[in-house]
Amino acid sequence: MNHLPQPATSPATVTRSGPLTWVQQWHWFERTIPSPRRVNPTPLADHCHIPPPATVADVHAALASLTARHEALRTTVDPLRPIQHVHRADWAPLPVDYIDVPAADAGTLEAATAELAARPIDPERNPPWRARVLLEAGKPRAVLVAAHHVLIDGWGLAVLINQLHDQLRGDHAPAEASTHPLDTVATQPPQRARAAEREWLIRLASNPTGVLAPFGGTDNGEGRHRLQHRSVGAYDDLDRVARRYRVSPEVVVLAALAHDVATRTGEHRFLASVVVSNRARAALRNSIGVQALTVPVQIDLCPGAAFGEVVASVAAASAAAYRHGQWRPAELVAAQARMDRRRGVVTVPTIEYNCYSWPRDYLVPAYSTPPDGPATWIHSAPDEPCDTLYVDLSLDEGVVTLDVTVGDHLLDAEQAAVLPVRLCGLLRALADGAERPVPERSLTPAAPGWWRAPQGWVRLAAVEDVLRGHLGVHEVTVAPSEEALGEGDEPHLVAHVRIAPDVTPDDLHRHVLDHLGEVPGLVAPGRYVLSPASLETGRTSDQLCTGSGTGSAGTLRIPLRPPATDAERALAAAVAAAGPGGLPTGTIDSPDAVDMNRSLADHGVTLVAVPRLLALLHRSGFTGIASDELAGTASLGHLAAALEPLPPRAHRGGETSP
Repeated sequence: MNHLPQPATSPATVTRSGPLTWVQQWHWFERTIPSPRRVNPTPLADHCHIPPPATVADVHAALASLTARHEALRTTVDPLRPIQHVHRADWAPLPVDYIDVPAADAGTLEAATAELAARPIDPERNPPWRARVLLEAGKPRAVLVAAHHVLIDGWGLAVLINQLHDQLRGDHAPAEASTHPLDTVATQPPQRARAAEREWLIRLASNPTGVLAPFGGTDNGEGRHRLQHRSVGAYDDLDRVARRYRVSPEVVVLAALAHDVATRTGEHRFLASVVVSNRARAALRNSIGVQALTVPVQIDLCPGAAFGEVVASVAAASAAAYRHGQWRPAELVAAQARMDRRRGVVTVPTIEYNCYSWPRDYLVPAYSTPPDGPATWIHSAPDEPCDTLYVDLSLDEGVVTLDVTVGDHLLDAEQAAVLPVRLCGLLRALADGAERPVPERSLTPAAPGWWRAPQGWVRLAAVEDVLRGHLGVHEVTVAPSEEALGEGDEPHLVAHVRIAPDVTPDDLHRHVLDHLGEVPGLVAPGRYVLSPASLETGRTSDQLCTGSGTGSAGTLRIPLRPPATDAERALAAAVAAAGPGGLPTGTIDSPDAVDMNRSLADHGVTLVAVPRLLALLHRSGFTGIASDELAGTASLGHLAAALEPLPPRAHRGGETSP
């Protein structure tokens, strides 16, 4: 294999610089998260066949032409600031290598593409993409392309592959205008972003949580299931239904998913996190830069409504979400985390829906499988479970493809495999004229061990695990209360905890707040917050009962706490420096104004400041916190407890540094 050349980075090669767009900020922050915990695949990868007349020189010339056309192919990002730099076309050698294969068949292509996707791309110093040419008997048969998500999205990769294939076929049409994300930075006014942020937080505050949870699989919830279902028949059915209701096929599939959630859970109001291509304008359709946007769609269904009303409701909600989707994600996430901690509520979208599908880990059905036969391919892995149902849709060459990823604590393997089949069955019935009204209540019983709370579902064993994780807790029993707190009050949750004498209810309450993100639906505002405000004071100190009250009585006012340990002082200094109007870089004093009982977002630190904060911590000699942990709801004191000193660095002579 030929190794890729390394470019000689130089500021002189930069033609222009500017901030990352608010969409790119998501992927810029995500690249700092340990790869096993990332949601989006980075890098993206795909391939295309090389037409027989084309040579290796033709591939090289086509890639050089595309590099000159698309600024995104020669853009790098700053490691600590959300800044991107566009370089000259000749800034770096083309990141292309070549390998010999016995045969460029389908299996080889899939394996080679997956292997290329697994190779890291450094978007800070190198081009944000790489290509590999497969040679069979010395002749080029296929070209594989991988791209980093912070600068090229899934739609953009498809555009790049298509344009590459067109050039290799000899189609030298005039180059279309390609819009770079830098060109769109100024098109999103801050006033609209702030208004959208406020509107989204209002919607978020009133949404149910975790509505898929009670229909889970095994008790341990350790499996993650990935499958891909392909159907030719569903393609025609989907087209007929879309024409019938005069909406896009993507909206129809989202409406079918919403209908399925309502049928299974009895919930009629929930969230869908929807990825849209954001290329409504012609100038953006040929752009390979990151334009795709994730928007929150709040689904509101009426019991008994026909499917046509479901489609209309979902279409209207999607349009509204798209219009208000141009917010600043860093500020939004910080505001959401701040609200989570203050009110003690975590909201997780019910479904994540992507209108542009990509093969997850390239786990696809065998090519010998009939398109309309038993084409469901499923894989289970004992990795971390998904808190959300992920469904990706693609329409390609007359085939509907549904990629599904789901954790076993939501749907077990059998339920996951049935889901796309059930959706295709619904499309067939709708295409034949059925109305399929929304059921008024759930048609599927809840799994054992789940409790229906006013704001969502709670897994009792998970709540017990959180409380049991606190030092000094000996026994925990969590159960719904059979006694009403007052006339008109809704059901509430009670935890009976046997604790050591030095553990207080306030300690347990802070512990629960620090673990909100681990148990979606654990608490909700004024409902079933585990709060010491409703303690039965007649109990002894080692047999306490915490329950939930309604109204403000269930809110615990935690006093301010300045940093005490070296780790806390280092974290407090980094927070003060990375926050708005913070201390200058290099300040070593730990300001007492930083409250260790509050979260990072409470201090105004946003996602785009997290890499710098981690660098400041590293400079102070501490490590042990991942970037996604800093974006959560845990208090600074909880995070500081996980910090650990950096290992001593050895000198070249082998001596250990002091």
